[in-house]
Parts: sequence; C-alpha cells; structure tokens
Amino acid sequence: MKKRALKDLLYEQVARIGRGVSSPKRLEMLELLAQGEKTVENLADGLSIDVKLASAHLKALREARLVESTRDGKFMVYRLSGADVAHLWVRLHEVAQAHLVELRLALDEMSAPSTELVELERDALLKQARRGEVIVIDVRPRAEYDAAHLPYARSMPLAELERHLKEMPRNKQIVAYCRGPFCLFADEAVHLLKAKGYRVRKLLDGVSEWQAAGMPLVT
Repeated sequence: MKKRALKDLLYEQVARIGRGVSSPKRLEMLELLAQGEKTVENLADGLSIDVKLASAHLKALREARLVESTRDGKFMVYRLSGADVAHLWVRLHEVAQAHLVELRLALDEMSAPSTELVELERDALLKQARRGEVIVIDVRPRAEYDAAHLPYARSMPLAELERHLKEMPRNKQIVAYCRGPFCLFADEAVHLLKAKGYRVRKLLDGVSEWQAAGMPLVT
C-alpha cells in the first residue's frame, strides 16, 4: 500500500470515533452508559426518544466500537466497551467547556442561583468524607450507585430523598453529586435540602469525572 493511502486509512479509522460521537444524543448515551449497563428501553426513556431511534444511535456507537452488548433473556444489555470511553466523554466536555462560551453560559443558566459548588480539592473532600466531617450523597438511581460510586457516599436517589431526610444530620455539610456537570439531579437535591434547612453543596463530578481525575471508586 502506498504511503499516502496508508496514512489516509489511519486517519479514516480515527474518524470512526468522531462519527460515533457526532450526535448530541449519542454523547448523552455515553454519559448514561458510564453509570452502568442499560437496556435500549432504559436508554430510550433516559433520552426521551423512542426505542427505534435509540437502537439506531446504539448501532452507530457499536460501529465505532464504543459500546458492546450481550443478551439477557428478551433484552439486549449495553455497556461501554472500556473505561477509556467514559474518559473520552469527560475530555470532550472539558475541552468544549474551555473553548465554547455558549456552553459555559448554558451551564450557568442550568444551575439554580442558590446552588453552591464544592470548592475543595478532590483529595481534601475524600479525607473529609472519610473522617465523617461531610456527608456525601449520590442522588442517582440505586442501580447506578451499585455499579460504581464515590468512596463513603450514601445512596439517596432523588425520587426517595424526601423519605430519607431524617437520616441526614443537620450539623454537617452535605455534598450531593449525580452523573456529572450536565446532570440536574444534584441541583434538585440541593434545592430540596436547602428548603428543609440543611447545609448542602453540589459536586460537579460524576463517577466518570472522578475516575478520570485518578480518584478511586467503589465498584
């Protein structure tokens, strides 16, 4: 093979990844799958699209080798093809946030005005959680918590949060996190807890951002 043709082939193969992540819905799929395995029905529901369209997006991700699947009875279960795919998603949104003022403005608008962000370094937050000085809560669905979560985090799914308020001490800072900076679960949890008189802040990290920064997870 001539050198030019070989070089073209190399770039073409890398471009397969670019085509795989060229859709907003497929990016959101990667974020959802970074939380754990899901069926096409779960993904369609999470993205507010029909199953046929979700299947088409999954086909594109499979062609780029970004996801893989296995059959579980009547259902096909999808997962990321590796932890590096979750890290790719993190790096993409970090680069986008660094260069796109429109994204930064949208993120500012998305967060409730009263939402305070955690300002501690990750290592410092981990040490405080280990010592019990802060209470870290994971407000994602329980299945996602069971797949992987931050050390010392308690599972407090947003849908069940109000029922568990008595379990949280009022004399300690609470830190809420969900799927990452684009997820609204933590903002809703912060709003609810503040209205009930708790001291609470939001952690922008989800499990993917936390792991991509070299921090440990519980799996």
